[in-house]
Amino acid sequence: MASKLDTEVSAILLGHEVEGIAQTILSYGVDNIYLIDHPSLCEFNDERYANAIIELVNRYRPDIFLLGATVRGRSLAPRIASALNTGLTADCTQLDIDPEKKILLQTRPAFGGDLMATIICPECRPQMATVRPGVFEVSKYEGKMAGKIIKPEITIFDSKIEILQYIQDTTESFDISEVDIIVAAGRGLGEKKNLKLVEELASMIGGQVGASRAIVEAGWIDRSHQIGQSGNTVSPKLYIACGISGAIQHMVGLKSPGIIIAINKDINAPIMKAANYAFVGDAVEILTMIINEIKKRGVISRYK
Repeated sequence: MASKLDTEVSAILLGHEVEGIAQTILSYGVDNIYLIDHPSLCEFNDERYANAIIELVNRYRPDIFLLGATVRGRSLAPRIASALNTGLTADCTQLDIDPEKKILLQTRPAFGGDLMATIICPECRPQMATVRPGVFEVSKYEGKMAGKIIKPEITIFDSKIEILQYIQDTTESFDISEVDIIVAAGRGLGEKKNLKLVEELASMIGGQVGASRAIVEAGWIDRSHQIGQSGNTVSPKLYIACGISGAIQHMVGLKSPGIIIAINKDINAPIMKAANYAFVGDAVEILTMIINEIKKRGVISRYK
């Protein structure tokens, strides 16, 4: 996008004793890193972080300002946009530049995911958006690290927020967006007990279990497994959808997958049209057959 606008790419890094991270960011080809290193930024504080970023943006006047649609990004973005009196498009799944008007095209699901809307901000600056993790492929810069680390003087304001204690999350935690093989379960499995078949197949081929929104909301599995508009965006080499219809709300969570295998009773389900290979039939019966055949043949996935 920067090449289409003939401009530079800059990054903001906040924290304490994080200059080593700045060197890593340079390896991705950014032109400038604005490094704000201060003891009070050691722990994330959305009020303090937002104030520092607002001061930076007002000083350097970027045309476009992007944040990740992570827990922290979603906390920071509306604070910053409101203070800068500009618009904000949240949870984008695609970004581009209008070749004629030279403005940012921000695409995201709308109306409950029933359609994709492209939003523009033609007047206010900066144009702001949060982008879902996993939407863009990470590619390492191969050239010489010519970017600059800039250490601007920034006012670090006191905060009304004080962190008293951290309590470790002891629930299962993993990042499904980084997984190469996903066996995903949908309500077509019928009952929660049938989820064991998905877990067994995933274990056999070295994958992880994914899930549709329906079974997460039904309490079958933790939300960290959810794929789709209100869940995670994934780019696996192999995606096996078991009893998932493939509504647009789910499909926006699949970004450039390698191979899609679909198992569904409905031959006209959207997932069947997106799949490289499709099994038409009961998901429980077909999963059982696949698992038994793998056991019989002693097959080990080439992805494992």
